[in-house]
Amino acid sequence: MNTAPLEAWGWSTDFADSYGRFIESAGAPEQLFPARVVSISRGVFHVAAPEGEIDARLLRRVRRGPAGSPAVGDWVVVEAAPAVGVDPRIVHVLDRRSRLSRKAAGARTEEQVVAANLDAVFLVMGLDGDFNPRRLERFVAMATESGAEPVVVLTKADLVDDPEAMREQAADASPGTTVVAVAALANENLEPLAAHLAAGRTVVMVGSSGAGKSTLLNALCDEEVMRTAPVREGDDRGRHTTTHRRLVQLPGGGLLVDNPGIRELQLWADDESSLEETFDDIEAIGRECRFRDCGHGQEPGCAVRAAIRDGSLKPARLRNYNDLREEQRRLEQRRDEVSRRAEDRRLGAYYKSVQQAKKNRRR
Repeated sequence: MNTAPLEAWGWSTDFADSYGRFIESAGAPEQLFPARVVSISRGVFHVAAPEGEIDARLLRRVRRGPAGSPAVGDWVVVEAAPAVGVDPRIVHVLDRRSRLSRKAAGARTEEQVVAANLDAVFLVMGLDGDFNPRRLERFVAMATESGAEPVVVLTKADLVDDPEAMREQAADASPGTTVVAVAALANENLEPLAAHLAAGRTVVMVGSSGAGKSTLLNALCDEEVMRTAPVREGDDRGRHTTTHRRLVQLPGGGLLVDNPGIRELQLWADDESSLEETFDDIEAIGRECRFRDCGHGQEPGCAVRAAIRDGSLKPARLRNYNDLREEQRRLEQRRDEVSRRAEDRRLGAYYKSVQQAKKNRRR
């Protein structure tokens, strides 16, 4: 099989190895081929395959598997259409190199994979009414958890008097993270983003509606590939010009996922490492506290509270850190409860099957 056309979509030896392992255990391998999910709409997966872009459907058992439903950016194994008029079927999701996830919106305790197999995450925030350093901290924590490199992109730099001062505020909220201020409409300062968009690399853009993601995408493509709309007067909030995620090939060979504006952003983290990296300044100060389990409240000898008093740490940053830690703790509790209920259902079903088997033997 010729996989050369897939290299333009980010195909690499890692995915080839994962595909090879699956093929070894699969029947009728001549009917299977790898593809990358480009977009998803109403249950139809538009994928880039060796012979071109096609539509495919998802087998129900794949949705219930460990990886769940494929996300934009996923590499999948597709089975050729068995008959005329029948769509090809996605039968497997290859091992992910990285994934950007959040808790699904609403009350459900479920993971929603926003995009997969990423090299970087562009955290896009407009320097108009959209600018919010505390929300940026939350974005950075989510991006750090993904396994990809977070990059803060401040748009609309031409609309404010002192973009450099605001860039410094963003840098303070995301220590160690690259922060770039751009004016996409004027094509100003886009060069620092080029290194993250080299051939074969995949980047996703995350930000609220009206942050300028579609305008930035058009500037990077040097043509209008996504429709844009003005923000609302009064609150600088945008309209959703992007209605679904799509993986776009850029002129230089990079790949960019344009993402709808995120209305609700809740963490989905497996451990505290993402918060520790995002708030490494607080973590470093906390190691100087008198007590190892200091909650940075009223405990004596708290170095973090001392940093607040001497002005080296901002109170708002500590509040956001504590809020995110508490949110993560509640999420872990809900996930444990969901797991417990699933185990209870499994044991209940097993107990019923045993009782039914006993009844059958008595007959």
